[in-house]
Amino acid sequence: MPQSAPVLTFETLAVSLEGNIAHVALNRPEQLNAMNGDMFREIGEAFRALDAIPSVRAVVLSGNGKLFTAGLDLKESASLLGQAEGDPARVREKLRRHILFWQDCLSTLEECRAPVVACVHGACLGGGIDLITAADMRICTEDAYFTIQEVNVGIVADVGTLQRMPHLLPQGILRELAYTGRKFTSAEADKYGFVNSVHADKEAALAAATALAHAIAAKSPMAVTGTKAIINHSRDHSLRDGLEYVAAWNSGQLLGEDVVKAATAALTRQEVTFADLLAADD
Repeated sequence: MPQSAPVLTFETLAVSLEGNIAHVALNRPEQLNAMNGDMFREIGEAFRALDAIPSVRAVVLSGNGKLFTAGLDLKESASLLGQAEGDPARVREKLRRHILFWQDCLSTLEECRAPVVACVHGACLGGGIDLITAADMRICTEDAYFTIQEVNVGIVADVGTLQRMPHLLPQGILRELAYTGRKFTSAEADKYGFVNSVHADKEAALAAATALAHAIAAKSPMAVTGTKAIINHSRDHSLRDGLEYVAAWNSGQLLGEDVVKAATAALTRQEVTFADLLAADD
């Protein structure tokens, strides 16, 4: 049975746990889920907390309300970007640290040992692209569209889009989207493999995302978390470094009980239950 987990309560997110699946929903529907400072901070807190819960094996990320997210909360960020009081160098150094903090918050999706399935309906603009590119997989509705919005407001995307999307889209398509800020439809996203699948509406997309999460959760958590770590490492390193890393990883993991269980399941065609990972010491 999954271990009991603490209730996670946030101002800008709705987080729920059901068995081995966690669900994180952006929860500022009246503000179109615009991403303010609190949301960035709470995204980081939520995914760090979920990463520490041994029973969590997959996470579904969605947005409450009429759309996934309208992107960065421009009303809040305008004062930050336009701050002029004080020494200019110190003001800009402070802004740099603020950007790095936002980056770290969204990188928690990538760093979370449990795979993250983003489920997008309606618009996903600006900071929303930064967010979902840090997820492992993306599912969307037919009416979904994506926009690298930053160029439309005169800035460079700086919280992960331009670093992660080159691994998810062809260079020419990415550059067109980043230079023009045009809408990228669900049909195009499907065509270029940016999303795993497209569904008629939010209910169907959430059902597909949840089914995918359950399929992942049924596998050995040792194998899944290791596979995620290896894929992420290989993306950021050379082929030789990746081969060395997976050799070191598996040399320590192949003696685990999950290997025997998985082999038995394959031979007998019976389902097996894998134990949760161990909680880290406080």
